[in-house]
Amino acid sequence: MGWDGGAIPDPYRHSVSGGGEPIARIDFKAGEAVRAALSAIGRTEDLRFSPDNRLLVIAGYARKRLLVLRVDIEAGSGGPAVAVRNFMELTSDNMGEIHGLDFIDDRTLVIGNRDGHAAIFALPAEEPAGQSREISAIRKVKGRGPCKLNSPGSLAVKVESRGRVSLLVCNNYTHMVTRHVVNRWLGYRTTSNRRLLARGLDIPDGITLSHDGRWVAISSHGTQDVKLYRMSASLGPDTEPAGVLVNAGYPHGVRFSGDDRHIIVADAGSPLVNVYASEGGWDGQRAPVRSVPVLDEESFLRGRASVEEGGPKGIDIDRSNSVMAMTCEEQTLAFFSLASIIGSRASSAASVE
Repeated sequence: MGWDGGAIPDPYRHSVSGGGEPIARIDFKAGEAVRAALSAIGRTEDLRFSPDNRLLVIAGYARKRLLVLRVDIEAGSGGPAVAVRNFMELTSDNMGEIHGLDFIDDRTLVIGNRDGHAAIFALPAEEPAGQSREISAIRKVKGRGPCKLNSPGSLAVKVESRGRVSLLVCNNYTHMVTRHVVNRWLGYRTTSNRRLLARGLDIPDGITLSHDGRWVAISSHGTQDVKLYRMSASLGPDTEPAGVLVNAGYPHGVRFSGDDRHIIVADAGSPLVNVYASEGGWDGQRAPVRSVPVLDEESFLRGRASVEEGGPKGIDIDRSNSVMAMTCEEQTLAFFSLASIIGSRASSAASVE
């Protein structure tokens, strides 16, 4: 059955670039033990490269654990090459249904447990070497009062001055993003909590900050778009989004490219990632300039339990801005050349009047 087959009761969009065939993946190198660990992790959500680009961590939602991969990414004449050298599996009493994660620094990680709270961990000092480790959180982050965490999902870290670190957390089922400031000089104790954003959000399912610090992008599952807000001290629950990325399907993972000129959005309800382009800013409405299939039909249909499922979930772009990593339950890990995702035709934005 091709992409136009009738077995799916709901229509799902086709790629506007390259037909229905999935784009070529990077054939990454990995040993049998690594591939077995990837196969065993179960349902996944987000994934994230470490700041030094040496680690890639995958959120094991169903099995309540983290899979830490040691990765090497090198430039080559035929495009980037990826090798996954080894792995480490981490469990903890403070790991639940892990949905979101982000790094504070190369060895310090924050996770969002959909069934509980957020937690900050120091990764083990030793290199990944196929081991399983149980670790304890440095600090649990629960919020309080109207800022108490509720179904925390994806999150983003913003390192501030004087030891402060802001954690921007998507509270999926209370439809808002909260900001929790922790201080590393105080053992990551929480020093403030506030409701940050709510207007226009319906199940915020992914979040990312632009590299220049000017924008925060949040995928809104229920409204099937991505809302963009200007970062400022005046942000509050009633702040209107300054920009909207439309035709996003059921958006999940969202990332700015390294130069902030493009935003890539994973559509959990189709085999696609959608590419949006800036015209010097992100104000107003924008449609995708490119939609690229990253899952084959068989994998997509296997995960198609509803119109909102089957497609890519977590995405991240490595720190060299050359590779995009993707995860979902039916395809635990895949790498793509970022240039092949963005494409030459994504050089100008498609604006919606």
